[in-house]
Amino acid sequence: MSTMKGLSRNMPYFQQQFAALLGNTSASVKFICIVVLISYCLSYIEQMIIALSVTPGYLKPPAFWIWTAFTFCFLEIHLWEVCIDIVTVGLCGKLIEPLWGAFEMMLFFAIVNFGVAIISSLFYLFLYMCTSDTDLLFGTHIHGLAGYLAGVTVAVKQIMPDTILVKTPMGKITNRNIPLTVWFFSLLFWIVGALEGTHPTMFLSGIIVSWIYLRFYQKHTNGTRGDMADNFTFASFFPNVLQPPIAVVSNTVHSFFVRVGLCRKVVRRFDMSNAPPGLVVYLPGIDPQDSERRRQIALKALSERLSKDHSKPWQQDRNKKHLSNAVSIAIPESPIPKPLVSPLIPQMNANIHSHMTSNT
Repeated sequence: MSTMKGLSRNMPYFQQQFAALLGNTSASVKFICIVVLISYCLSYIEQMIIALSVTPGYLKPPAFWIWTAFTFCFLEIHLWEVCIDIVTVGLCGKLIEPLWGAFEMMLFFAIVNFGVAIISSLFYLFLYMCTSDTDLLFGTHIHGLAGYLAGVTVAVKQIMPDTILVKTPMGKITNRNIPLTVWFFSLLFWIVGALEGTHPTMFLSGIIVSWIYLRFYQKHTNGTRGDMADNFTFASFFPNVLQPPIAVVSNTVHSFFVRVGLCRKVVRRFDMSNAPPGLVVYLPGIDPQDSERRRQIALKALSERLSKDHSKPWQQDRNKKHLSNAVSIAIPESPIPKPLVSPLIPQMNANIHSHMTSNT
């Protein structure tokens, strides 16, 4: 009774925080939160839990309840799980959606949850094959956003891998440590009975599906796909001590998938405009000694050409001096032509001279 009074007293505060979290978010984020709340209300009906959650025995033929692979993620049966789901989706709307866009975030939501439904069902089918326990097929109900929560931790690791969250005496905990750390704690809570067995299974499935999608298949605006960064390898999820053997296993599996055609061969691209000075890139199939020999020949040819270009002005100056010291030949100037007598102008000087002669 006191709990209900405390909840009712703090309800305005919860409403204020909820409105602040979902404020300025897209319609898709609000839609997911509303559907999660509605599904929580339906979880009090036992038939609705079976109809909306993934039951491994009903997902496979002949029942083939394929719609449950799209509805199980909205169903939660505990209020604290509903709160975690809403906070997770709200943070995605604040952090991931501005970077990816609303469509890409919804596509990531659908791919991760559908992959979690399939992988988790196959896991329980494998356990049934090992134990012949039918309760694993028909008594297990997979529901909730635990797999999508794992996908969000992987996306945050990709976006901000080196952000320090907590400093402990054993070392720093960054975003790259969150996925496996949360899965490890969920496994401990399942061992002590605080969580259902489906939560660790869904969380690990979400890590695998989200990493595969972000690593190899996510399409970017520049036309590329995936993220082949060295700090986003599968071994980077593990501690530094375990990374070498994990890298050997993961690279072997990837090479096998490439050989059978399930995956494409990784093509690394390097932007030479941002390369540090002195970087030497060796192409496949070229001997490093051969490339060094060609580089020396090219440098020699370049130096010879530069020396020739520098010698040309000196030769031009020498040629000018040689021409200045040569014998010069004087060219006589042409006499000034006398003005022509025009028949239209009277010859005044001639007449005056003749007149003076006659008078004398």
